[in-house]
Formats: sequence, C-alpha cells, structure tokens
Amino acid sequence: MVPLRISAGLVIALLALTSGFSGRSEPTAFAGQDSPAPAKSLFSQSAVLLLEREFSSGDISYLLFDARSGALLSSRWDDPAKPIPLGSLVKPFTALAYGETHGNQFPSHICRGEASGCWQLHPHGKLNLVSAIAVSCNSYFRALAESLTGEQLIPIAERFGLDLPEPTLSGPPLMGLGDRWPIAPVKMARAYLELYHRRDQPVVREILAGMAQSARSGTGKGVGKALNHPDALVKTGTAPCTHPHPAPGDGFVLAMVPANQPELLLLVRVHSVPGATASIAAGRMLHRLEE
Repeated sequence: MVPLRISAGLVIALLALTSGFSGRSEPTAFAGQDSPAPAKSLFSQSAVLLLEREFSSGDISYLLFDARSGALLSSRWDDPAKPIPLGSLVKPFTALAYGETHGNQFPSHICRGEASGCWQLHPHGKLNLVSAIAVSCNSYFRALAESLTGEQLIPIAERFGLDLPEPTLSGPPLMGLGDRWPIAPVKMARAYLELYHRRDQPVVREILAGMAQSARSGTGKGVGKALNHPDALVKTGTAPCTHPHPAPGDGFVLAMVPANQPELLLLVRVHSVPGATASIAAGRMLHRLEE
C-alpha cells in the first residue's frame, strides 16, 4: 500500500480528530445528519483554506470526509442534503441488488459500445463486474438493471442510507441514467463509506476491486495519475445538470484514499463535463491535500 502523503501538520490534526474512533461505523450513526456542520479541527480548517483558495470555481462542488469517522471536514456544495441525479455513482448499489436476487452470480457481458447502449462509442468488449465498474460500462449495467425493479433496490438503499427509488421504477434509471432516482450527495458519500466497511462481503470485494482498477486505468484514472500512484478507490458518473444555468450534464467523482485503508473520501461535481474529465479535477484536489 502506498501511504497517503498528507502534510505533517494536517496528519497531526486528523489524528486528533479521530483519536476517539474505534470499530466500524454503522449507517445509523449518521441518522439525522444529512446536513452536518464541517468538523471543527485544524485539519478541516486547513483543508477549507486550501480547497477554497485553489478550487474556488463556481463549476466545482465538493464534500470532503474523514473516511474513518465519517466526519465532514470541508464542504462547498449548495444544499448537499437535497436529492439530485448522481448518474453512475449508483451502479455499485445496482450490482448489490442484482447479486441479492441472482445468488451473487454475475454475467459476463460483451459491450458493443454505443450500439449496445453504452456511453462510449467504441466497444468495451467482454466484461465482468470488476471491469464493468472500472470503465462504468452502461451496456453491462443496462443488462443488470433490466431484470430489477425499484422495489428490489429499496432494501439496498435502506441498508446504505440512500434515498429510496420508486418501487415501480425499472430499467436504466436504476443504474443511474436520467433523473428518476435522485439521491442526496451527502447520503451517497456515506453510502460509499458503508460500502468500504462491508469490504469483506463477496460482491463488495468485486466492486472495490473495480474502483481500484478505475483509478489505475478506468474512468477514474485522472485521480490515480494526479496522485502519482494508483492507490485509490474511484467511481465516476455523469448525470443531468441541476445548476441554475444548466449544461447537458455534470461529472461526478467519488474517491477514497488510500485504497487499502481510506483516510479521506472526496465527492466532487464538475459542471458541464463527463465524470472521467471530472476525475482530473478530483485528482488535483487530492494531490494538493497530500502534499
């Protein structure tokens, strides 16, 4: 494992923040905390100053969490408790619902690119769950979602603290296409923390392996390249824009670093770019925090 190289002063502050934390945190620990105030610590104060100074563009929104305690360290996001479309960030939870209804057996699938409903023009080729997460293949997840309903997703959403889909929802909206399953960004961030806490579960292991591969060579490689090492877990997404001056879409990135024992979780939205492009901005932010 490559350690996260946060500056010495920030490390001391982060350790002070989390010194009382032990064991795994459950989703219930976050009940009633949809819009928490950022944690008051030297780390959060330093992070706020750094991120606000260097990433002040109105096109960038972000939430920065201590991945160990779940504390919100820094926020620049208007109403992060308001549900919005989050695109392919929902795909891991689609996979969990599919696994529960299919004996945790996942298909091999051949993506033929745009011809089979993928976001990418050219084919991804033969994929399993790990590689489909890494490249965020719409064709693969369309195949999973076509056999699911919102009612089957509800137990997963409840388990991970997500906003619930409509029970009658079916097909592509259940893997993040369109705007029919909105989720609060702060809830999505914490759902990924819970996902990591369940890392020993079989399907979760495959999802996290896909996120690690994403940082190395998939849609999240902008993070891995910026950090000068691939030791990150990344999921990207693209969703309909909800800004006052809408663009065709916004890019989302969920990154946890380092991969084997996350210290930080960063959720980023970049206006008017796809998720893969947004990963470059997320990578720059994490690179500055680790210097």
